[in-house]
Amino acid sequence: MSLEIKVPPVGESISEVTLSRWIKKDGDHVEMDEVIAELESDKATFELTAEKAGTLKVIAQEGDTLAIGALVASVEENGAVVNAAAAPAPQAESAPAAQGESKTVEVKVPPVGESITEVTLSHWLKPEGSVVAMDEQIAELESDKATFELTAEVPGVLKYVAKEGDTLEIGAIVCAIESGSGVAAAPAQQAAPSAEARPAVQSDKSYAAGTPSPSAAKILAEKGVNAGSVSGTGVGGRITKEDALKAEKKAEAPKAAATPSAPVVDAPVGLRNERREKMSGLRKTIAKRLVSVKNETAMLTTFNEVDMKPIMDIRAKYKDKFKETHGVGLGFMSFFTKAVCEALKEFPAVNARIENEEVVYSDFVDVSIAVSAPKGLVVPIIRNAEQLSLAGIEKAVIGLAVKARENKLTIGEMTGGTFTITNGGVFGSMLSTPIINAPQSAILGMHNIVERPVAINGQVVIRPIMYVALSYDHRIIDGRESVGFLVKVKQLLEDPTRLLLGV
Repeated sequence: MSLEIKVPPVGESISEVTLSRWIKKDGDHVEMDEVIAELESDKATFELTAEKAGTLKVIAQEGDTLAIGALVASVEENGAVVNAAAAPAPQAESAPAAQGESKTVEVKVPPVGESITEVTLSHWLKPEGSVVAMDEQIAELESDKATFELTAEVPGVLKYVAKEGDTLEIGAIVCAIESGSGVAAAPAQQAAPSAEARPAVQSDKSYAAGTPSPSAAKILAEKGVNAGSVSGTGVGGRITKEDALKAEKKAEAPKAAATPSAPVVDAPVGLRNERREKMSGLRKTIAKRLVSVKNETAMLTTFNEVDMKPIMDIRAKYKDKFKETHGVGLGFMSFFTKAVCEALKEFPAVNARIENEEVVYSDFVDVSIAVSAPKGLVVPIIRNAEQLSLAGIEKAVIGLAVKARENKLTIGEMTGGTFTITNGGVFGSMLSTPIINAPQSAILGMHNIVERPVAINGQVVIRPIMYVALSYDHRIIDGRESVGFLVKVKQLLEDPTRLLLGV
């Protein structure tokens, strides 16, 4: 009796791994729980162990990129390695039985994370009616956080049920596979090519230079980048997800127009090309959430301005010493986060949320920081920000921002949050009305700093001024609380000593 060994789940945000090294060889005897191979994701390296004692049969090759649940190897309990040369008779006898029985297996959307309730069928990898092998990748599913590969659970003929672009709930039927009645033999032949053909097939699928992994291919398609222009750093020159993230679209030189035999009258000047791109799952989810917030909350925005000179003076005086001591730069975000945490102590409703017919007040502050990532806006969270120092906040902000830009944020790092800060000023925004990050009740918008003439003690002086905006849900936050909160933030920022004294 043989036991199949598949790629185990290694993290909610990880959809594929690479078989980096076989520790045991094909035909070796292995013991239960003995390490047989190493699997590598974009975050860590994992060990694959034998689930029982027996003889190892290698199925995947070193360098192969495998989806979660893909078949890696099998272990024969009685010590006999099953292959075409060693056991031709049983295969010949079993073929008629397989051909005599016909059954249809429904392939459904698998669970892909606790907080994910639906996915989008972004791309079919196999055409309808094609013969697929067991564990062969047949489609790509996309959630608002990651991309996953769907594999065939049995060999047979593929029949579509869902279409590309369909939004499917977890457990929904994606396709059906008809096995038996002569269709089961074809995948077996595909999975076990002749000795002459095997090297070419392996080279095309796993080692061909310039071949992107499924996730890399999706990123390149979204960017409009041709895979042929990207250099792969993976095994055998394979294009990895990191290669795709770094790839940039090359500007195409306009084609030289043929010289007309006669002058062209009123010819349009310049190129007038258009292109259409399907919205990504993340972009559709963002759009759906933003429209929902506008429709389901009584959202208002109040504004104020902050004289940034005191903070800029502190930064100019201590930034070098601060970086030497703590290893991070002293930015504006730590001051704003600290000011928000202090103001929320005085105005707890701004840190609350509505659940059904109840108001939930939090005695902690989990600050969501809006970050622009390659696939769209994400809001990773600084947990218990009220307990962190300025240096601790700066370290947390930098760590989350780097993870966001490298698409390495986990679901846990983006789930929750009691208050959000967004900084449109880094892009040059002077003033905006940020949209609430549901189910939170308020969001603070920072903007660019511009020198403006202001009146101080009867004198007109030039000061670096930043406009700040607080969007809030009027169902739970009154005007007095919203204005008072923003004034408190302004006071703390214009007198940073109060942040250190906690007054």
